[in-house]
Amino acid sequence: MSPQPEEKAFREGKTAFAPTAGSEKPALRTGTGLQSSCPGGKSRDPLPTRHEHEAKSETPVNKLNTMNPKVDAYLSRAKKWQEEMEKLRMIVLDSQLTEELKWGKPCYTFQKSNIVIIIGFKEYCALLFCKGALLNDANGILIKAGENTQAARHIRFTNVREIVGMEPILKAYINEAIEAEKAGLKVNFKKNTELIFPEEFQKQLDENPALKAAFGALTPGRQRAYNLYFSAPKQSKTRGSRVEKCMRQILNGKGLNDR
Repeated sequence: MSPQPEEKAFREGKTAFAPTAGSEKPALRTGTGLQSSCPGGKSRDPLPTRHEHEAKSETPVNKLNTMNPKVDAYLSRAKKWQEEMEKLRMIVLDSQLTEELKWGKPCYTFQKSNIVIIIGFKEYCALLFCKGALLNDANGILIKAGENTQAARHIRFTNVREIVGMEPILKAYINEAIEAEKAGLKVNFKKNTELIFPEEFQKQLDENPALKAAFGALTPGRQRAYNLYFSAPKQSKTRGSRVEKCMRQILNGKGLNDR
């Protein structure tokens, strides 16, 4: 049986289709969404559009897309500074950096270059700028971890209120760091004449900004103790093994013999 003219027009998208009296099919009407007959004469509300759904969401969609599950797991296990690191994370994610977990810490990169790292220490948590020496630091808040530190700078926090109060400043510093990376600016490293590190340890310092910052924050005596311990073995394999075993200790801000 060929369809009625009205039904044919509906199928072609030209009009709404309402069956003739006696039909059991629900009526369809034009509008923002489809409505169907319901008990009591009420009709369903139209489904929200994608833009309406995003507007009602508490967390912007772009943040959801950049959150790394490995960082979720890291923060859920954090025994200290969890709330502070969560807030720092939200601030950094607003900058559209890529979130990764490097050296066991939340690290944020721009085109695979490290920009900032969130680190929890014993007495404070910090937002570390991997090339902080390139920033203008108009507010005088960047801290050099130690005398031997050349590139990295960090900002220390002991509570969430400090972070909230500095949010606009932190975003400005992060954006400045991104612009410095885009411009290809480089830190002019000065040769360290005090300590000569074994190749195995120097390689880790070059590849791991968090380790470099933590080692730079140690007292000169603790630095010398580590360097002597790493340099003593004659075989490279043994030196490398010692470095690997001590990395966690250094990241926790402890000396070789601290417990």
